[in-house]
Amino acid sequence: MTAASIVAIIIFVAMFLLIITEKIEKHITTLCCGALTLIFVFGICMRDLGAIWDTINLSAIVNPEFWHSTGAESESGGIDWSTILFLAGMMVMVEGMARVGFFRWLCMLIAKLVHYKTVPIFFAFMCMSFVLAMFIDSITVILFLASITIELARLLKFKPVPMILAEIFCANLGGSATMCGDPPNIIIGTQLGYTFTDFITNTGIIAIISFVFILAYFYLIMRKDLKGNASPEDFANLPSPASAITDKPGFIINTIIFLAAVVLLVTHATTHLTVAFIGVSVAVVTMITSGKHILEILKKVDYKTLLFFTGLFIVVCGLEKTGVLEIIAEFIQKISGGNIYLMIAIIIWFSAIASAFIDNIPFAATMVPVIKALSATAGVNIDVLAWSLAMGTDVGGSATPIGASANVVGTSAAAKAGHPIGWGEYCKKMAPATVIVLLISTIYICAVYL
Repeated sequence: MTAASIVAIIIFVAMFLLIITEKIEKHITTLCCGALTLIFVFGICMRDLGAIWDTINLSAIVNPEFWHSTGAESESGGIDWSTILFLAGMMVMVEGMARVGFFRWLCMLIAKLVHYKTVPIFFAFMCMSFVLAMFIDSITVILFLASITIELARLLKFKPVPMILAEIFCANLGGSATMCGDPPNIIIGTQLGYTFTDFITNTGIIAIISFVFILAYFYLIMRKDLKGNASPEDFANLPSPASAITDKPGFIINTIIFLAAVVLLVTHATTHLTVAFIGVSVAVVTMITSGKHILEILKKVDYKTLLFFTGLFIVVCGLEKTGVLEIIAEFIQKISGGNIYLMIAIIIWFSAIASAFIDNIPFAATMVPVIKALSATAGVNIDVLAWSLAMGTDVGGSATPIGASANVVGTSAAAKAGHPIGWGEYCKKMAPATVIVLLISTIYICAVYL
């Protein structure tokens, strides 16, 4: 192992520890560690200015393939600008939808359609969480669902915690179904060249099968807490769905933009428009149609997450260019003894356990080059390893309150409303659900792909 490899590992471990402890904001941590990687790993140890330029990877943006793919192989390492621009574009679109009251309107409409009955609301909100998270960031989904759930719980007099926990899990599970549903999937998709259709026909099927079992599981363990005590007079105090819409013309326009984005994502394998092009286009149209609200929308975009990704990609590139990730791949191959079934189980369950306690985004970014190397050295189909990694990282984070951003947002919303959710209560209900999905994923991947 070279000096560059050792320094790259030290920087990576330090970054992970700082992220876990949360003493410093995550984006500052990754940016500083990224700068250290450029200076010490590439500059001092390797003395390779070309590696620095390749890692910054600005040349990728001016490449026509970046915007419209012709199917040619492009091995560009370093900062994945495609992922970053796509995320930024979707953030702008979501903020535009939130501004006009789209999410609040949808929640109130569904509650009204089921006549404000608690159990139907429970199932409806789980389904809505699952479906919305397939296209929209799970943080946004839970932010609005949790607030509406708490409001309905107060009016209909039922316990909101069971419903919020079920919504959190379904959001994480729904995110695993598509390429744009969860950040790890965006990383896996852009770096391995998968399309929206590839995900929906692979991880999507696993997620849908799992969702059926999860609906039954949460109903069985939470049915006693779903009994409401509201009287017919209480329904008169409920706001109408229409009251949630703050800008009717904007509501119509943003709904059309959202539907157009879904169509572009579903068809991008046919149109060859890349996710970077789709993300930027959606953002531009949203801003143009927002008029005087452009600054309001731009201020709410999560720039810290985008900066977090930028630094993260640089640190991971340091591990890749110094050969550390190849060593990890060889280690996995060695302990699995070349047994593909054991290899899949290791990737799924190790990814899930790791994602339950550490951020699944840096973990996925680290593991993508690992499974690339593993596929090359062990002769295993990269698709099998990719779907295993996606399900492990996406679902594993549901097991603990800190495993995914949606978990933190949901539990924080409950606590602010006077319904704190402790680690014991959270894990008691969510860990078994996580194990159920991981078992289904392992069995399905081994049965279908091998």
